[in-house]
Amino acid sequence: MTRRRTATVLGALATAATLTLAVPNSAYAAQGTLIINRVAYENPSGCYPVTWFPSSITNRTDATATVWTGFDCRGTIDAIVYPGRSHYTEMAHSVSIR
Repeated sequence: MTRRRTATVLGALATAATLTLAVPNSAYAAQGTLIINRVAYENPSGCYPVTWFPSSITNRTDATATVWTGFDCRGTIDAIVYPGRSHYTEMAHSVSIR
């Protein structure tokens, strides 16, 4: 009886954890346009590559964008680009926004 209860509780917790992790990514996408080197991303969310240098990042969203020196939004932060601002850099390899 105790094993069945434990399995039921663990199953419920696993389901709750899956829903908690899955929903925020779509619910918290930035509203507006993120422009990286003249390429526009509508309602962006996640990590975007920077493909040439020097680079221009323009944030026309309602969220803050983070410019990274490494690929896949890793490494050192090069800049924080607030809504309505732009950043020019030769160091960026990726940009994240949520």
